[in-house]
Amino acid sequence: MLPEVGPVRGRRDLAAFVALPYALHRADPVWVAPLRRDVRALLSRDKNPFFQHAEVEYLLARQAGRTVGRVAAIHNRAHNEFHGDRVGFFGFFESVDDSAVAGALLERAGAWLRQRSLETMRGPVNLSTNDEAGLLVDGFDTPPAILMPHNPRRYVGLIEGAGFHKAKDLLVYQATHDRLPERLVEGARLLERRHGVSVRTLDVRRFDEEVGLVQRLYNRAWERNWGFVPMTAREIEHLAKQLRPVLVPELAVFAERAGEAIGCAVALPDFNVALRRNPSGRLFPGLLKVLWAARRISRIRVLMLGTLPEWRGKGVDALLYKAIWENGYAKGFRWAEAGWILEDNHPMRNGLARMGFEVYKTYRLYDRAL
Repeated sequence: MLPEVGPVRGRRDLAAFVALPYALHRADPVWVAPLRRDVRALLSRDKNPFFQHAEVEYLLARQAGRTVGRVAAIHNRAHNEFHGDRVGFFGFFESVDDSAVAGALLERAGAWLRQRSLETMRGPVNLSTNDEAGLLVDGFDTPPAILMPHNPRRYVGLIEGAGFHKAKDLLVYQATHDRLPERLVEGARLLERRHGVSVRTLDVRRFDEEVGLVQRLYNRAWERNWGFVPMTAREIEHLAKQLRPVLVPELAVFAERAGEAIGCAVALPDFNVALRRNPSGRLFPGLLKVLWAARRISRIRVLMLGTLPEWRGKGVDALLYKAIWENGYAKGFRWAEAGWILEDNHPMRNGLARMGFEVYKTYRLYDRAL
């Protein structure tokens, strides 16, 4: 029996859209249930500033009265204005193991995007490359770090079976060493002596100003990256407000020369370690388990690390990572994830290899012509 695919209309449909992955993945030992409150905030057209430059249609697939799949069709005008193309996106993809369900969902999302004169359908992204992005294609046996997606292996066949082909791979690195490579330490010292570059940590007393500085550095340092979309002031403020409860100031660092910021790095404690104790994703009674487990987090994710274009290749990235590593180690963190990194970003990949990182997960963005 073919599924019925229709748009989310009303609170009951939205509740079904939010609830589906908790039902599909409850038996997956490495899946991490996000807090349902956070998912609803991400999807909210009123709360999420992403919707100031985007239009999204949420779709549900039902069979015999049961929800069997979901997807979002995303028209991100900011992306197309920045890149001068006509790309539409899909995200929040979930499906039972049925190619007919997956195909019907993606075809309906594609039809919605075609109505807006878009030429390519790309994804998955939830909602843009500034949020969770990519389909996991390698590294299924380890849990995702904070703000990273996870999906079962069968989704690869469902997406590719619906006519999608690889657009770009996103590589994720890990480091488990307990000592910094000596050449990295020496390179950082040399940079400090020769160029007068120093590192400071985030000043929580000027939190709003520091967030604005991160936005400016991010938009300049990443602007040439494939798929990059600049973050607006409201978007970075919204993200900072969400992350502030888990932010450790010593893990947010700025590289400066003559008082001017030339790069930054932000790492977060891997709060997914605690969220795994609450598979329902509900605040009560799961929140108490989450808070108890959060005291023993020993993992971090390096969410971003970049320098202004004129300072690339001079070792500023090593100086930033050295600060993250030393500060994190002093606070009891013993494992780090870095990424994602575009597969063809060879300078960054080579830099991570020199720092002792290795690829351990691969995510993929797919395209299909509309």
